[in-house]
Amino acid sequence: MIQKTYWLLAFLFLLSAQHANAETLKQAWDIALTVDHSLKAAKENTAGALQQNEAAKAGIYPKLMLNSGFTALDSIPATQSGGTVKPTGDQNSFSHKLTISQSLYTSGRYSSNVDATAASAAASKAEEATNTQALKLRVADAYVAVLRANQGLLVAKSHVSSLNAHAADVENKYEQSMVARNDLLSAQVALADARQQEIQSQNALDLARATYNRLLNRPLDNKVSLEDLSPDIETAPLPLLTKKALKQRSELETLMNQISALRHQADVVRGLTGPQVSLSGGYDFQKNKYVVHEGQWFATLGLQWNIFDGTVNKHQASAVVRQAAAVQANLDDRVSMIRLEVRQAWLDVQETQKRTQVTSEIIAQAEENLKMNRDRYESGLSTNTEVLDAETLRTQSLNNHANALYDAVLAALRLKRSMEEL
Repeated sequence: MIQKTYWLLAFLFLLSAQHANAETLKQAWDIALTVDHSLKAAKENTAGALQQNEAAKAGIYPKLMLNSGFTALDSIPATQSGGTVKPTGDQNSFSHKLTISQSLYTSGRYSSNVDATAASAAASKAEEATNTQALKLRVADAYVAVLRANQGLLVAKSHVSSLNAHAADVENKYEQSMVARNDLLSAQVALADARQQEIQSQNALDLARATYNRLLNRPLDNKVSLEDLSPDIETAPLPLLTKKALKQRSELETLMNQISALRHQADVVRGLTGPQVSLSGGYDFQKNKYVVHEGQWFATLGLQWNIFDGTVNKHQASAVVRQAAAVQANLDDRVSMIRLEVRQAWLDVQETQKRTQVTSEIIAQAEENLKMNRDRYESGLSTNTEVLDAETLRTQSLNNHANALYDAVLAALRLKRSMEEL
């Protein structure tokens, strides 16, 4: 009966999880996407970039400006002619000026600035998608870590239960002088070590739960009940997965938009050296009783052309172009890294699937091996060491299978992440 303890505990664990409204990975993702601070910051960056783009677009609109003022002089303005002093203005006066201006030609600065800010906004949006995928993977890692730690504690409890029963059997035999004291001491030491492993497993589970709760912005000691996961088998060939990843990864979109933004910014700087044409008009009023017309309507067609600036703008534009070239190099490197990332995740999926199959077959053999050695020990045909070794192998096979299973789950999730499909 002892060798079946693990399966009984496993059944009770799964049964309790079903009755506790276990949380799913999708629910965990939904919560994390709502409460994560780094993702909120990324969204605010995107919103700010969009506002910058709207500000750039608004540059095409006319500008309306009103200036008003009061001037007080220490003496009355006057001119002197032939010994006669003639006032030309009031000592104290009010002035008002209303001006409307419109840019007519900017040598491409306006359109380049709009394009640059639009590309920056697109880069921020793509980076937001990258942060979302990264957050989902962090939550998935924490989710699987809780499941793994839960399973580890389950195995540790099974190990303690099995060794506890064996130690009791050995003690009975020792009291009947059927075995040496060394057998009893070995069984008790093994049991103490198993209890220590159970304590460590409980601590690992508590830490995994706290890590998971932190990602969901919950109290660290909040109760955690999670739905178990099974590996998602990916059968598509590696070249197809790589092609899909290179097409869908938002990091690449971010870098391409950053390159575009920098190139447009260089065009903005170059536009400063070209002719700038503007039209302005308005009404200018200055209180002065000594002039015929205190108020004047005016219109101005202006041309500004910075013909030579000592090559300042040329070098500034060149600097921005070099920044774009640096981002292009990062883009090329990132493409290579994504290819490697997809290959590694794909290989991990293949490996963990094989490990899961092998370790699942070993469990039954380990259980049978322990049963045979316990029976042989009862009959005096096997040693206490052989029983303890068989129990160790059983526990190791259970842990190996659990690790292979959850490694397979993580490998499948990471492969999805590499293709931006979490």
